[in-house]
Amino acid sequence: MNQIDLSNRNAIVTGGARGIGRAIAERLLASGASVSLWDVDNAALAEAWAELGAHGTVHIATVDLSDLASVQRATRETLAQFGKLDILVNNAGITGGNAKTWEIDPADWRRVMDINLNGPFYCCHSVVPHLLTNGYGRIVNIASIAGKEGNPNAAHYSASKAAVIALTKSLGKELATANITVNAVAPAVIATDILAQMHTSHIDYMLSKIPMGRFGKKEEAAALVAWLSSEECSFSTGSVFDLSGGRATY
Repeated sequence: MNQIDLSNRNAIVTGGARGIGRAIAERLLASGASVSLWDVDNAALAEAWAELGAHGTVHIATVDLSDLASVQRATRETLAQFGKLDILVNNAGITGGNAKTWEIDPADWRRVMDINLNGPFYCCHSVVPHLLTNGYGRIVNIASIAGKEGNPNAAHYSASKAAVIALTKSLGKELATANITVNAVAPAVIATDILAQMHTSHIDYMLSKIPMGRFGKKEEAAALVAWLSSEECSFSTGSVFDLSGGRATY
């Protein structure tokens, strides 16, 4: 594992109790950062705190990302715990299942947008003022290759991730002179529990699109996020970094 120096940095990782988020938290801790795990699952948070606490300073907050007040409360709690904020990783997301666009339940559409798009917006809305006060910050949004290409039978997920890419580019330009970078990672499929939310046929379709012939690993995503969260990543902002096994074409 290449060493990345995040000493004295304080990070928030949404959806940090499991999957990609937990792998990111582990890598940030290994790099010297203190990490606040934000998640809606109390039991998973408690388990993650018990296991990751041996590797560094870990804070947990139960957060409903679709609720601005909940995000604001978690921001205050995390700031009180750490004293300052440096890194925000907007990782939490849901797929919403698979269906033709005209067959998607509007409630499922709204839920996907609430978590995948409104959640990162609420987090940025709450955290960015503290990064500005700090005079330093790194924001990493987890988008998806689906946001660039539009996967069939996943219009809600694809649209939400395309919006995350646009949010990244807009916010990156707004903060370009503030010593705060904003970048996105666009993975193809990463092998996590989120696959359980998808039909087998959809999983097979996505695998068939990857030239490397395999799904990505959580650790590969975490390594990229760790670098994007570091001081060394200082001249990239508003950018999208593909993690697609060769699938991405632009």
